[in-house]
Amino acid sequence: MAAPALQQPSASFLLANLKADWTNKPLLQRCQELVKVIDDYPAKELHPVFPWLVESIFGSLDGVIVGWNLRFLHTRMNEYNTVMDFLDPSSGPMMKLVYKLQAEDYKYEIPISYLPSPVKASIQEGVLPDCPLFHNKLQFPMSGLLTLNPFEYYIFNFASSLIVPKTYPPGQHGSCSDSAYFVLVDAYLKHFLPTEGNVPPSPFSDPRGSVAPPAPRSPSVPYVGYGVHSTSLLKRHISHQPSVNADPAAQEIWRSETLLQVFVEMWLHHYSLEMYQKLQSPQVKLALLQYRLNMSSMLCQPPAPPGSGTLHTYQEPFSPTEEHVLVVRLLVKHLHAFSNSLKQEQATSPSTHSHASPLEEFKRVVIQRFVQQKLYVFLQHCFGHWPLDASFRAVLETWLSYIQPWRYTGEKSNPQTDVQNRTVPDKWASFVQENLLMYTKLFQGFLNRAMRTDLVNAKNALMVFRVAKVFAQPNLPEMIHKGEQLFLEPEHVLHHRQPRVFLTPAHSGSFLSSRQPAGTDAVFKVKSHVYGLEGQDCQYKQMFGTELRAVVLRLIQIIAQARQTAKRISDHSAETAANNSFLSWFSVSSSDPSYTFSGGEADDMGECVKKTHEFLDKALDYLCQIFRLNSGQVSQLMANLASTEDDGGSKQLPDCIHSENGLVLTDLGRMQIINGLRRFEIEYQGDPELQPIRSYENALLVRLLFKVSSLINERMGDHMEALCSRQDLLGRVSRHYLTSSSAIVEQRRRSPVTRQARGHPQRARLSLRGLASYRTLLLLLLLYLFFALLSFGLLSSTALILVISLVYELLLVLFADKLKAH
Repeated sequence: MAAPALQQPSASFLLANLKADWTNKPLLQRCQELVKVIDDYPAKELHPVFPWLVESIFGSLDGVIVGWNLRFLHTRMNEYNTVMDFLDPSSGPMMKLVYKLQAEDYKYEIPISYLPSPVKASIQEGVLPDCPLFHNKLQFPMSGLLTLNPFEYYIFNFASSLIVPKTYPPGQHGSCSDSAYFVLVDAYLKHFLPTEGNVPPSPFSDPRGSVAPPAPRSPSVPYVGYGVHSTSLLKRHISHQPSVNADPAAQEIWRSETLLQVFVEMWLHHYSLEMYQKLQSPQVKLALLQYRLNMSSMLCQPPAPPGSGTLHTYQEPFSPTEEHVLVVRLLVKHLHAFSNSLKQEQATSPSTHSHASPLEEFKRVVIQRFVQQKLYVFLQHCFGHWPLDASFRAVLETWLSYIQPWRYTGEKSNPQTDVQNRTVPDKWASFVQENLLMYTKLFQGFLNRAMRTDLVNAKNALMVFRVAKVFAQPNLPEMIHKGEQLFLEPEHVLHHRQPRVFLTPAHSGSFLSSRQPAGTDAVFKVKSHVYGLEGQDCQYKQMFGTELRAVVLRLIQIIAQARQTAKRISDHSAETAANNSFLSWFSVSSSDPSYTFSGGEADDMGECVKKTHEFLDKALDYLCQIFRLNSGQVSQLMANLASTEDDGGSKQLPDCIHSENGLVLTDLGRMQIINGLRRFEIEYQGDPELQPIRSYENALLVRLLFKVSSLINERMGDHMEALCSRQDLLGRVSRHYLTSSSAIVEQRRRSPVTRQARGHPQRARLSLRGLASYRTLLLLLLLYLFFALLSFGLLSSTALILVISLVYELLLVLFADKLKAH
């Protein structure tokens, strides 16, 4: 009896030593010592070490402890290989520790406050989430803790480290694709969801010869689900087996199912409060009300209205990061490959379904049952809340990866065949129909984003091109249109069939299977999909209906306008590049205060504009193919728009209204600026004499001439005002020399300014700043050299220059009206 009592001090001593070495020794030495500890010590002494070790690696759930920074650990770092070997799913010491503790059936607790907000809110309401992961893990009365086995605890912390906000050291920037975390996610998916063969058996066995799966859910747990939840595939399979040890595959698949459930619940179960309210179907609220009525006496409190407490407790907003979305895309791509690895004869032959192994059954239903609903809500949340910038590309590619499962079949395609010319096989029609909203509803959401995005930007134009290219694949528009026809089939057509209740996404059949469950058909499956995700009272908008067709035509107009804007920018950048010679800094164009482009920037802009033209032109072609638009009408629309732009539409100000504070942009004006259709000329609105010194000006001369002109204006200001007020030739010449800059500014287009600024009087004054320009200095130097060659002296040359300048300016004054008319 004394031996067990001596184990606890030994375990505490081991944990204390590991904590002391954790801060003093390098990572490589720590991992080597941990390998020895895991091999030499029994599970009872490793049991208290495990939670601390998991937290030290992945960080704490509250984000205070950072851990090993797996998201910022890259291949170029020295610790990368050490960490990857230690956490390897097939032969890593950490996974060996997990299996060692799993064999002894140890349990670990996690507060439900660290679960995603929708899950946490439903549990606090007494509603068991529709996921077998939570069955038999919660205790009643509510303890606030989730009890997990070692494998579940390890995977939970691994998945949480992606979404927990943490304070990282300054200077660390993560690149997702080559980070240790991204590579580990890929490795775990390939190990536990293999596309070839079975799940590798556990390298560690308990005395009975296997690592036992979790116990089935106890019927005494007083929770209701979101509806009628589907039980675990493994538990359903085992219930028909005489012994767990009869089928080794049945013992190992629970790890695959657990891994996927944890990833989906932690990464995809985040959405807005509005989305959460929409998912509360009448059936769920009724079940919740019945549960509260039954449990009201036990809880000693009156029943609350169904769903009221949940809506109050779930108020936490969530905004996924770009790295989060990229990891979700990796999950989607692998799940398609995993599901498509099911052998064709097993996927299509009904006789093989009853004899299918648990892994084969898992492959058949993994997409529809575990991923579809939560991924749809996750993507819809991202479509509605993601910023209107190029970072949306991560969300876009995740969506496009899901709606193209035929890209991940493992079949080698002919490289000579153009990707766009590859017809989508007819066998995927059932997948398109059972995921109809993924195609239609999200496509409508993308159109709304595209019309509010700057399509002159090449990255934004690329996204429009990508979506149009995917939906223009041969046979795909027809499949989508067929799915919409099935959904819109009148209800009276179904009356002759047997009565049935629409299925939730968790109960839909396999998309690879031609066998349909009893009482279901294609029409019923499409309706079940739409009603399960959008509710029984949803108002479905057809993708090929007149309303969306009008939206597409509006997008085509915006694309055409963006092409015209890109053309103007391209012409401007070409002119800038042509003028960027050795003496370009002497040119007149450099005096424009709004000039900001250098030659290199102009080249880059020209390249981007060229890509924009290419992407938008192809996008227009694809949109015409998808919606069967008349190319002649589209061409005429673009020609009319081009003629309107050439007639001076581009020279107009954005749409504004006049207010007390000047011009105020309208919503139309904001859209015109965003898409580059119209713009304000941004120029210096202050005192022209106080502008920042330009690169084409001599700083010393600018300051010196400013002092001279200020002195003259101060002493001769009244006389200059009198001269400018005259109506004869002398007055015109005076106004030209003394107020020319102000007159030009008033004639040019201006940015919105207050009425006080526009009404500010312009006082006549002399400006000598033009003499500080390198161009003017060079011109004077050339004239002096020219007159020197003609044997003129310094004084005579100066007099000639002054006479020539005076005559030139006098001619400008006399013929100013004719020049303006011209």
